[in-house]
Amino acid sequence: EYEGDRNSEGQRHGFGKARLPNGDTYEGEYECGLRSGHGTYRFKNGALYTGNYLQNKKHGKGVFFYPDGSKYAGDWVHDQRQGYGEYLYANGDTYTGEWANNKRHGQGTYVYKDTGSKYVGCWVNGVQDGPAELIHLNHRFKGRFLNGKPLGRGKFIFDIGCEQHGEYIQPVQVKEIEKEDEEEDEPPLPLDPIWKVSEITKITPWSPHDEE
Repeated sequence: EYEGDRNSEGQRHGFGKARLPNGDTYEGEYECGLRSGHGTYRFKNGALYTGNYLQNKKHGKGVFFYPDGSKYAGDWVHDQRQGYGEYLYANGDTYTGEWANNKRHGQGTYVYKDTGSKYVGCWVNGVQDGPAELIHLNHRFKGRFLNGKPLGRGKFIFDIGCEQHGEYIQPVQVKEIEKEDEEEDEPPLPLDPIWKVSEITKITPWSPHDEE
């Protein structure tokens, strides 16, 4: 069902309201039969998008309310979260920063609601990766991350005025000798990197990010 403006060819054009066969509804601007311009799209499952469209795709600025209570407000390109935006997760965590292909990608800040801790730094395809700071209530870690875990040289900076320098080292997996007839098991989960302290100093300007 559609009620609204049409052009001389009879296509939806201008402002209109539509109910789609699947029960979703759209109210907003059309251009030559396609959603283009500003509009509000309500999904039958309770989700809602209000913002800009280009040729039926979310494109430009818009806000998406997901059925689980989470929400994204920011840039869209061809139906994907892309550009800059803020995501409020269902558990109360937030991410503010750059996006590409629906994933956290580039520079961004993730705040953990439960602890108040903050990750400020680089993301690659949704995962913490690259130079970053992890900021806790009375201390912070400055270093590099790889696949969501800290790795390599870094330092902990304590509010009381000292630093602990060191390195996150990836432990080596010890593989047990297997009998020949055993089935290949799932590969073991990678072990968490271990922090090895090298020295404690007063506050210094040294940053692991300088060593590119």
